[in-house]
Amino acid sequence: MKKLFTLLILSTFFLSSCSQSDRLELHKARTASAVVYEEIPADFVPKEIRIISAGDSLTEGVGDSTKTGGYLPYLRTLLEEEKGIKEVDFYNFGVKGDRTLQLLKRLQTEEMKETLSTADLVILTIGGNDIMKVVKDNISNLQLSVFNKEREVYINNLIEIMNSIIRVNPEAYIVLVGVYNPFSQWFSDIKELDKIVTDWNEASQRVVSNYSNAYFVGIEDIFINPAESLLHTDNFHPNDKGYELIAGRLNQTLEERTLPDLVKKAYMVSKEEN
Repeated sequence: MKKLFTLLILSTFFLSSCSQSDRLELHKARTASAVVYEEIPADFVPKEIRIISAGDSLTEGVGDSTKTGGYLPYLRTLLEEEKGIKEVDFYNFGVKGDRTLQLLKRLQTEEMKETLSTADLVILTIGGNDIMKVVKDNISNLQLSVFNKEREVYINNLIEIMNSIIRVNPEAYIVLVGVYNPFSQWFSDIKELDKIVTDWNEASQRVVSNYSNAYFVGIEDIFINPAESLLHTDNFHPNDKGYELIAGRLNQTLEERTLPDLVKKAYMVSKEEN
């Protein structure tokens, strides 16, 4: 791990730019198999979709040259091309440096609760700063065992985050974006970092898999040996192309797992109102 120590000492520079329970509450089980949706007619008026994006610097959009929210404008364009969606309203609650503990606290604020209560979808980017905090707190004696211990803390916090969202809005879909290794392009021979990120993502997947209407979107592979640079000049956050690829990966999951049901739900509500 000596080589890892040297690299991670350098990473504390990036930390300064980013600084700023056991029970699972499952969504109520949906009896989708018992519901027969009518085909959406050609004259169906597309609906507005409300999305909360919350988490760390990836949601705030650090590294985005346009300063318009990182992956959000790319995802909005993709979603508004979908049949049945007229407009996508994003509510960006991203704060650079946020860890799971900070996000959990912000979910308790009235502002977030009020917005969350009417959201169709919640997209979370969280976990990267939890990893980096372990680095910062244990820089002189960094061991994989330390990461394993702190990963359990992260898991408990993530469970509470999921539960907090569900308590406010049990009907909302939740998508958790995985973390990536920003050093993989330049230090591909340091496998410990890859293992830490992979372990963190696997833990996130296990948590998310316990909730219906919740999905994990992995982006780790996007940043491994890319054909072109996907990182900002700080070599830590995504650049414009990196954010565009994240949006594409998100859209792929949404197309497969959430949008069809959201559009059908909008149609059923529209019929009831008429």
